[in-house]
Amino acid sequence: MDRVVFIVTIAAVIGSGLIAGTFFIFSVAILPAFRQLPGEQAIAAMNRINDVIQNATFLGIFLGTALVTTGLTVWSFLNWGRPGTGYLLIGSLLYIIGSFGVTVAFNVPLNNSLAGSNDPAIWNTYSARWTFWNHVRTLASMLATGTLTVAAAFIA
Repeated sequence: MDRVVFIVTIAAVIGSGLIAGTFFIFSVAILPAFRQLPGEQAIAAMNRINDVIQNATFLGIFLGTALVTTGLTVWSFLNWGRPGTGYLLIGSLLYIIGSFGVTVAFNVPLNNSLAGSNDPAIWNTYSARWTFWNHVRTLASMLATGTLTVAAAFIA
């Protein structure tokens, strides 16, 4: 069983790392570049990205990592006291709450409010709020990756 948990933890490390990198690039390059565009163009570009990112690869990794970390959370509670379970639980919750939860609660509703809009007056408010929550989920995903890596070292 330890081998299975180790492999699943490595999958969670890879998934959370990929998601952290995806969110990071939005924070440091994509949204700053869009802020240099006229509002209508920025809105059109962001709406296009929001459509394109809903693909099997991204959603498979994003949702798959949420599923895997949920399983690791349950395993942690059932096996509390074993080496690495604290790290496993913290890393999993960081991803579930800080990455997946923030996306569902904040970024997706903001994206939905922008969908179909071409009103440049809403761009500045949207981009500031969206970027704040993107920073939160980026940091959570990065911390999840690190914490889950430590957990994997204990489990190995």
